[in-house]
Formats: sequence, C-alpha cells, structure tokens
Amino acid sequence: MTRNLLLTLPLLLILLSGTAGYVLLEDKSLIDGLYLTVITITTVGYGDVVPTHPAGRIFTVFLAVAGVGYVMYLFSHITESIVEGGMQKFLGRKKMDHKIAMLNRHYIVCGFGRIGREICAILHENNREFVVIEKNREVVGEIDKQKYLAIEGEASDDDVLLKAGIEDAHGLIAVVSSDADNLYITLTARGLNNDLFILSRSSGVSGVGRKLRRAGASRVISPYSIGARRMAQLIVRPTVMDFIDFTMQSSDLGLRMEEVCITKDSVFSGKTLMESGIRKKYDIIVVAIKRVNEAMTFNPKPDSPLMADDILILLGEGSKINELEKEL
Repeated sequence: MTRNLLLTLPLLLILLSGTAGYVLLEDKSLIDGLYLTVITITTVGYGDVVPTHPAGRIFTVFLAVAGVGYVMYLFSHITESIVEGGMQKFLGRKKMDHKIAMLNRHYIVCGFGRIGREICAILHENNREFVVIEKNREVVGEIDKQKYLAIEGEASDDDVLLKAGIEDAHGLIAVVSSDADNLYITLTARGLNNDLFILSRSSGVSGVGRKLRRAGASRVISPYSIGARRMAQLIVRPTVMDFIDFTMQSSDLGLRMEEVCITKDSVFSGKTLMESGIRKKYDIIVVAIKRVNEAMTFNPKPDSPLMADDILILLGEGSKINELEKEL
C-alpha cells in the first residue's frame, strides 16, 4: 500500500507540473494543459493540440524525457505486480495441492463455519493433519491466511473428496449448516471409503441422527444437545465440570487427560500395568483401558495386561505424558 502510494506521487507531480507549464508558457486552459501533458507522457500525440511557443516546445522536450520514462516504469511495475501476484497464487495453489496429495491418515473437515473453525483450531493445536473443504471462495481465502490446507468445492462431490485424499484419510468431519448436506456428505464419503471414521453434525431434530447413522456416520453429534447438557451439568456438578475443563486443556502447564495407543513394538506391550511402571516413573494415572472389540475398563487393576493396540486413557502432567508417548 505504501509502496504504491510512493509510486503514484511522482506521476501526480508530473501531471501538475506539466499542466502548470502549459498554462503559463502556452496560455492554455487547465483542461487543455492537462490534456496536452497526458498525451505527451503517454506518447499518444494526437496532434490536435501542440505547443507553439519556443519555451513551450523546450518544456515539452523535458516533460517527454521525464514523463515518458516514468510512465513506462510505472506500467512495467503494474504489469510485474499483476503477473507476480497471479504466479504466486498459482504456485501457492500447486504447492498446496501437492501437500494435500501427500497426506495420509489425516482428517477432512467439511465446512468452515463456527464449529468447523473450532475443530480446525484444536486439530492444529494437537498436530493433527487435516484439510478443509469449503465452497465459499471468500472463506477459503480466510483459511489460506491461517495456513490451513483447503479445497474449494462441494464436500458432497466425489471428485472433491477424492482430491482431499478420502481414500487415505483417517476420518471425516461433516459440520456444514444443513442436515441434508451433512447427510449427503456422509453418504458420499461412506461410499468412497468403507473404513472411514465419519463424525457428523446434527441439528438435533428428531430422526436426523438415525438417518445420519443409517447413511454411514460413525458418530453423530448435536451441538445444541451437548451445549444444553453442559449448561445443566455446570449447575448440578460445577466442580466436576471445572475439573474436566482443567484436564482437557491442550497446554502443558497443568494436568492433562490424553489417550495413547500401545504399538506392537512398544516396551509396554505384554507387561502388566504395574510392570510398565507408568505410575511410578511418570507419575501418570491410567484412568481406563480400551481394548479392540471389548468394553472399556475403568480404573484398571495393577495386574491388568497391556497389549498391542490397547488405548490408554491417561491423566497427568502434560510434559510427563509427552515423555511417555515417545516410548510408545
């Protein structure tokens, strides 16, 4: 902005000087003086108005030398800005497309409204890879400014979902404003990837959740229902809710509740909870264990076995949990 203003000021000065010069030296009117200045510095030279006095002709020579050179420089700068801007935008989009094509086990967020923004912020905070599908071009521009990967288009379109890498994605989150759109997105996504985890938003209208699950949604969430339950719990169990909020913080400054998966190569695989030393070494509480195709075990006993693919629900300091994750 400042640079463009600085480039425009010399041009205005040339126009004012040229107009004043022709008014004084050629006895022209302001309009004729400005007209003669413009056709001189742009090299148009219609010939209908020309300087007749020797002083006016000498003035025209200097005006042409200074004005034409600057106008050519100004036009070249404008052209360069347009070309560079378009090229940068093109290269930026190609680079983004390449990054999206390289994604694996990522999440696809359909819709960047109020809920979608919060979801993306949390995914970003927790270093989860994701790509956003949004049909509003202006909103896509906002997503680009936040350095999120984005695709402009309809999230229910097969080609758009394939471009977002749905075949290699870990999950899809459908949070557009319409129940019908979320239903169509869920149906299309399930058809493209039968193993995909699909989280779909529901308005809470009776029957919508059932239809979304029938269409293929793994989980259906109604923000209105959750909001109402949370408000009621804050009244009935305020201290419990404060504790949950505290443990769910992404910051490492206090307690944090997190889930981690035990890999096949983990040193904890095949040991009991006591043998793992998780509580003694890291001062972390194992709140629950979720085993594949089994019910979740809360407050597991010390002799509870730890197996590959078990998911541990942990409560402890964020820094300690980060240390533990490195061994898993």
